[in-house]
Amino acid sequence: MSGGGGLEEIGIPGKEYLRKALTSCSDPLKAISDFQAENGILLPSLRPMLPLLDLHGVKRFEFHTSVMESLCDKLIQQINDIGKLEGRERDRKLRDLLHKSFPVIRFKTLRPIVMAILKHTREVDHKFLKVLVRDKELYNDLDTEVKRQIWTDHQTLFGDEVSPLFIRYVQQKEAALLTHTNLNNFFDLTPKVRRQGEIIQKIVHMIGHSVKLYDMVLQFLRTLFVKTRNVHYCTLRAELLMALHDLEIQEIVDLDPCHKFTWCLDACIRERSVDTKRGRELQGFLDSIKKGNEQILSDLSMILCDPFAVNFLATSALKILTQLINSEGMPRDHAVLLLLLRMLELGLHAWDMIDRQEFREPRLDPQVVTKFVPSLVSLIVDDQVRALNQRLPPDERASAITIIEHSGPPPDAYQAYITESSVACLLAVYYTLQTARSRDRVGLMRVLGCLSASEGDRAFEDTFLHSLVTLLIGMSDELATEDFCTVIFDEFFFTALSKENVVQQLGKLLWHTHAKLPTARRDTLMQALHHQPNLRPLLEQLREKMERDEGDVEMPPPAPPVDSPLMSVPTPAPHRGDYP
Repeated sequence: MSGGGGLEEIGIPGKEYLRKALTSCSDPLKAISDFQAENGILLPSLRPMLPLLDLHGVKRFEFHTSVMESLCDKLIQQINDIGKLEGRERDRKLRDLLHKSFPVIRFKTLRPIVMAILKHTREVDHKFLKVLVRDKELYNDLDTEVKRQIWTDHQTLFGDEVSPLFIRYVQQKEAALLTHTNLNNFFDLTPKVRRQGEIIQKIVHMIGHSVKLYDMVLQFLRTLFVKTRNVHYCTLRAELLMALHDLEIQEIVDLDPCHKFTWCLDACIRERSVDTKRGRELQGFLDSIKKGNEQILSDLSMILCDPFAVNFLATSALKILTQLINSEGMPRDHAVLLLLLRMLELGLHAWDMIDRQEFREPRLDPQVVTKFVPSLVSLIVDDQVRALNQRLPPDERASAITIIEHSGPPPDAYQAYITESSVACLLAVYYTLQTARSRDRVGLMRVLGCLSASEGDRAFEDTFLHSLVTLLIGMSDELATEDFCTVIFDEFFFTALSKENVVQQLGKLLWHTHAKLPTARRDTLMQALHHQPNLRPLLEQLREKMERDEGDVEMPPPAPPVDSPLMSVPTPAPHRGDYP
């Protein structure tokens, strides 16, 4: 046995008792024999077996250890059975067992029994919790159910446990956007699938039914969002709430003022549409925020700043604009469109609101609807006209006129509002993706350069760049032309080479399209990226890849030998007078 203080506390002779017995007796061997007889397994049926085990070379220690492990397993099973019960009798039994067994918690062989009792005890006595907090080894061995009771009074300990999960969560999101081999659509996964991920479920388990721990998590996420501006913390905030909703943790979701709004928005994202009924629900919630309760806006803005929410709101707005073009409707008269723009405005100002602690809903500039949106609609109409023109019978003159009339620079209002309005800029970003998705070469070249001066550098955020690069890889044949390369690289990417994420996305694009690029353009890109330390491993791999690709070019097979007497005649040297 290692240590013995705990045994004496529960009336079992330990090392201290044995030390006294050996130092005060006249016959140490007899004292040891008596100790074994008194404290061994006292079952009469086992007594005759001990000499037999001795004959087989089985040590008493091994025998006793084996019996003890078996008994521990049975006892833990009985404790778990008690834990499944309900009522005061269950709590009383567990409380009595804990008081009797806690003194032996430092014995590693007996610790699992005490831990099992602690796990099922709803309210552990504070005197026991103090011991567990002070002893790091004991604390690390505790189940989450017990740690929750400690965390409610020790926020730092909780932060130490949950922070690594936050970091891993963000790293996974960033890896999905930045890894050069990943070309999946970042927004493909449904909300329910996303929140069933391992990290989300671990954090939810750590929170349990504790409102206090949930509040701590929200405070951590707000602080991290303000400190880092990383929007993935907004995604985590929304996914945690809906994961708790899925598990029906009513103690928490009923107290979160954002629950019904988030639930409704989640349903819209899942179904990829906002019908009139849900639109009224969302707008009714925003309109119901009363004076004195404006702080709710900070959490709502985080929910709406989630990239998955932003993606849904922006793509839905563009779909509505296309529908209005077909029905000859007016954007300013479409209630759902105006609601989507209002929610985008709130979400895009989340960081400012939380950082400044100014809880007022930002007002959408009316001219975004009256001036910018019409300019965006005109671009969409131009795209439709060019697409229709391509499907008509060839007529060189009519085609040329169509291209000229519908391929000029974007309207002044379009370019101006991209630099001034966050909502206008975001709609322009998603419209640009729309042109790339439809492989509209002219449309993409027309508007991509405008984004280099985007408000708040929104066009250089990871979610947009990942989507854009993935779509450009699908248009790699166009990169063989210099005019297309000029827009993509010179007018857009090269304007933000000081940003590390832009450089990484450019490296990804080069990795997948280098074979299509003109040699001079490829060399220019390699030279531009050469000075980026984080890209050196990728560039080395790329050079090896390019060498392999060049080595794999099939050479024409050698000509078969010709059986002719002329082949043995030497070729005459050219006469000087034959050439000027």
